[in-house]
Amino acid sequence: MDFLCEIVQALVALAALCFIVVLIVAHVTAEMVNLTRHEKEKYFLTASGEKELFPSLHDPHSRELSVVIPAYNEELRMPVMLDEATEYLENRQKQQPSFTYEVIVVDDGSKDKTTEVALRYSRKYGADKVRILTLVKNRGKGGAVRMGTLSSRGKVILMADADGATKFSDIEKVEAGLNALNPKPENMAISCGSRAHLEDDSVAQRSMFRTFLMYGFHFLVWFLCVRGIKDTQCGFKLFTREAALKTFSALHVEQWAFDAELLYIAQCFKIPIAEVAVNWTEIEGSKLVPFWSWLQMGRDLIFIRLRYFTRAWKLQSPRKTD
Repeated sequence: MDFLCEIVQALVALAALCFIVVLIVAHVTAEMVNLTRHEKEKYFLTASGEKELFPSLHDPHSRELSVVIPAYNEELRMPVMLDEATEYLENRQKQQPSFTYEVIVVDDGSKDKTTEVALRYSRKYGADKVRILTLVKNRGKGGAVRMGTLSSRGKVILMADADGATKFSDIEKVEAGLNALNPKPENMAISCGSRAHLEDDSVAQRSMFRTFLMYGFHFLVWFLCVRGIKDTQCGFKLFTREAALKTFSALHVEQWAFDAELLYIAQCFKIPIAEVAVNWTEIEGSKLVPFWSWLQMGRDLIFIRLRYFTRAWKLQSPRKTD
C-alpha cells in the first residue's frame, strides 16, 4: 500500500513538473502580434496595372460588405467559389442599388497561379470590387485572413474559404444572426456559420480514429478557450467592422487554431456571438492533414490558454498597422 502511494505521489510530482515545463516553454516562446507588412503587401493593382495603397480597417467604412478570402495554392478550387460569390453579389447589387461590396483575395504566399487567377476577376469586375493582396511569404490561414480584414472597407466583413464548401448565399443566414444580436451602441457582434447540425452524418462517414480526434479537439476548445460555440472552425464568419478591429488586432495565432483564439478574444471582450447553421459540402483538396493538423491545433489551444494565463499575451486596444 505504501509502495502504491509512493508511485501515485511520484506520478503527481512528474505531472506537476511537466506542467511547469510546458508553462515555461509556452511563455518563453510566445510571439507578439505582428501587424507589420512587407512593402509589397501595402498595395493592390488597379485595372490599368498601377499600384494603389490598401485602406485601413481603422478608417470609416465605405462599402456595405467586404468578403475576405484566404487562398493558398487555390488556382483550381477558387474559380468555382469566386464565380458563385460574384454572381450572388452582382445580383444583389442589381436588386439593391445602394448595396456596395468588395472581395479581397489574400494569396498566402502561393506557389501556383492563385494571384493570376484572382486578377482575372479583378479585371472583369474592376479593382474597386475585387482586389488581390499577395503576401510575400506564407503566414498561415489566420495570418492571411487578418491581413485581408485589416485592408477592408466594409461595414460588415465576411470571412469565406476559397474552396466554396459553404454555399455563398448562406451569407443571408449569418447576416440575420448578426442583426438578431442588435449590436448597439458599440456595434460589436460576430455571427459564425456552423456545421454542428451535420455532425451526426459526418461521424457516420468517418473512421473511429478520426471521430476520436474530432471530439478530442472539440473538448479542448471547450475546456481551454471557447464556451457556448459548437463549431469554432467553420470558415464562414461575419463581423461588424468594430468587432473585426477589436479581435483581429489582438490575434496572435496565424495557423489553423486562429478561429479559437479569435472567439476567445471576442468572449473576453464580451462581444456577442451568434452561431448559425449553414450548408456545407466537403471539397477535395483540403490543406488540412487530419492527424498532424489536429495535433498542431491541440498544441496551439494549450499554448493559447497558457500564454494568456501567464500574461505573455495581453488583450490590448487596436493599433494601426505599419
